[in-house]
Amino acid sequence: MGSALLEYWKKGDEDFTIVDPAMEEAPDGVRLFADRDAIADETFDVVILAIKPQLIHCVMPDYAANLAEDGYVLSIAAGASIRTISNATGTERIIRVMPNLPAAIGKGASGLTSADAITVRHKAHALDLMSRTGGVVTVADEDALDRVTAVAGSGPGYVFEFARAYVDAASQLGIRTEDARKLVLQTMAGTIALALDRGDQSLAELRDDVTSKGGTTAAGLKALNGSGAVSRAVEDCLAAAYGRAVQLR
Repeated sequence: MGSALLEYWKKGDEDFTIVDPAMEEAPDGVRLFADRDAIADETFDVVILAIKPQLIHCVMPDYAANLAEDGYVLSIAAGASIRTISNATGTERIIRVMPNLPAAIGKGASGLTSADAITVRHKAHALDLMSRTGGVVTVADEDALDRVTAVAGSGPGYVFEFARAYVDAASQLGIRTEDARKLVLQTMAGTIALALDRGDQSLAELRDDVTSKGGTTAAGLKALNGSGAVSRAVEDCLAAAYGRAVQLR
């Protein structure tokens, strides 16, 4: 995820440096080192934490000296709390971001929260970085970020699962699988684009606009959610994801 975000982050005016023993080639214009010793004497305005949460206490203490006196830590490590990051880095100037997979193509939906020590300048810079990867919302605290995780961070998985079931059902209806995939994904993409374009209309209104009384859409919707089963399933889905996010934090 860090590498994917970097492709959009580096469109700004910042200079980026990566320390990664496994990476063989960095994006154009980005410095790459295999070991922190190569930058031991350098300081940075932002230290970006883009590693597995379980490695934070092993890796991040070495980078505390690399953070400029008025710099901040930006973390995209899912499930790692501000307290955990602060204990590992020795600073309270921390911003946590929860991006989702579409950020890799500049279409992400991210949540952002910050520690009390973060300044207006720090937050503005982090928001600018994340806005390069798609939409971003600021939330008040880490509990709210866990809710964002349940909705947006995990959201692509839900959408992929619905799309998979939709394609399978279309195939069972007699449409070739490759055609079903094309029809389903384009229908979903076009419908979302339409909803974004018509932001003054509620989703219920948009649904009703394509639903004629006694027509095919009405019949399909009745079978899909006439009993409210889908609504309840989605509520259960988000509640389960939120509960797990709280446990991980």
